[in-house]
Amino acid sequence: MIVKKLNCWEYNKCGREPAGKKVDELGVCPAAVDASFDGINSGKNGGRVCWAIAGTFCEGEIQGAFADKRDSCVNCEFFKMVNSEDEVNDTSTKLLKYLVDTTNNSFLCELVYKRVKAGERFLIQGTQEKTAYIIQKGTCLSVVEKDGVLHPVGHRGKGDIVGIRALFTGEPRSAHVEAETDLHLWVLNKHQIDNISRSDPELLSLLTEIVARQFDSKRPVADREIGKYVATHIIGRGSYSIVYKAVHKALNMPVAIKMMRHNMVVDSGFLLNFHKEARIIASLNHENILGIYDYEERYKTVFIIMEYLEGESLQDLLQRLRVIPPALAISYIYQICEGLAYAHEKGIVHRDINPANVMVLPNDRIKILDFGLACHLGTEDEHIGGVLAYQAPELLEGEAADQRSDIYALGISAYELVTGQKPFDDKEISEMFRLGTSRKIGDPALLVPDILPELREFILKACQHERKKRYQSVPEAIETLRPAISQGIKKDSNNSDRGKLTTIILRYDQKQQAALNRLLTDFSIKTNTIGVDLKLVDLSD
Repeated sequence: MIVKKLNCWEYNKCGREPAGKKVDELGVCPAAVDASFDGINSGKNGGRVCWAIAGTFCEGEIQGAFADKRDSCVNCEFFKMVNSEDEVNDTSTKLLKYLVDTTNNSFLCELVYKRVKAGERFLIQGTQEKTAYIIQKGTCLSVVEKDGVLHPVGHRGKGDIVGIRALFTGEPRSAHVEAETDLHLWVLNKHQIDNISRSDPELLSLLTEIVARQFDSKRPVADREIGKYVATHIIGRGSYSIVYKAVHKALNMPVAIKMMRHNMVVDSGFLLNFHKEARIIASLNHENILGIYDYEERYKTVFIIMEYLEGESLQDLLQRLRVIPPALAISYIYQICEGLAYAHEKGIVHRDINPANVMVLPNDRIKILDFGLACHLGTEDEHIGGVLAYQAPELLEGEAADQRSDIYALGISAYELVTGQKPFDDKEISEMFRLGTSRKIGDPALLVPDILPELREFILKACQHERKKRYQSVPEAIETLRPAISQGIKKDSNNSDRGKLTTIILRYDQKQQAALNRLLTDFSIKTNTIGVDLKLVDLSD
């Protein structure tokens, strides 16, 4: 039987959880809304590590940071209960349990014992050391120091290992580590890590998995030097990679850096795909395709240095707005077509076109992202990959992808943009595949009566089950869309025929750009519904 693990507000019954009985009087507890601690100690938000979060309400008053409330926290019955539960937590990343259960005693025999007193900082951020520690008893807190502020980022207890990330990659320490309680530790030296790859592949796999998990933090991260670049914070996550925002040290130019997760590097197939993605994007130079600048291989993984984009994914925009107005949707689809036409001309099929892999930039410019599954035309590849809802029927039959497969995925994306829903869910697709029946898409005009005729025609033809009935090339699809785009441009030039004109001037800095873009998109949609045109002009100082 699974025992429910209580969060702090459930244990203390303080009433400060969202919609709690004391929220009106005291406000919502920061531990209940800080989602950056989700999953730690199997907790919701910060509800299992409330001592790591400033501003919690305990003992009748608002508390400070952990350094200020340490004594009361370590003596709290809830703190003791969480640590006690964590000690018997049988997770796959408990290194001590693995070592005790293994038949390889030679590794255990080399470990040296160490004791650390409560309150002591025993690992220092930025230092280059050659030891890691396995916790036999007690708990500790990882703290990132960034811009003069201390940010608790993780909690470790019995069976966990601390300091392994720096030891594994050879980088400086990425965080301070402070003992919450008295700690009993086993010291792990670098030469032991180096020997593991030769003597115990299973243990190496476990350590690699632990390192990969430690990189994926929702909390602030320490600045990290990657060749000529300094990575400052995480801006994206995927199943096999993490994306950082970074800056070129000499040029002070912002970039994005995609890092392959360390546990994926050991898979030669994923590593080959990562190298392939870098080469493919580097060969493409188009305004509607994400640009790549550089490639680095270090710290036992690989990095792709890419163009940094301000904006939001088409998927996020769709989730926020529910539907995209037809006139805006056709502009997005047209730009994606332009990018795909260029890629196809270069002999590249994307194979993973969907709203999550399209970025909407300021002024509604579009960039196609993530060429991780891309291949050259005519490539035989048994690996389908991608999101099932957007995969062309022939790919499920094991046929090779071509430009018409990308066209199908774009047609499904266009249907979703204007209707707010996918034409088929995964269950329906699987059932149609099992029965051998054709996928026949519904007419989007039934859901969106004011859909532009050109966009409706594009969707219905692009989403044909048989690829011979679809557009045979993207330029052919562009010809269908072009009249609507041209009419939009002509309409813009005839604005003088409209009635009144109102000018709004907004003064803002670069940090406010993304939030302002979202606000203006919402405003544009609302003005459009009442027949008012909103035009944006970028004015210099």
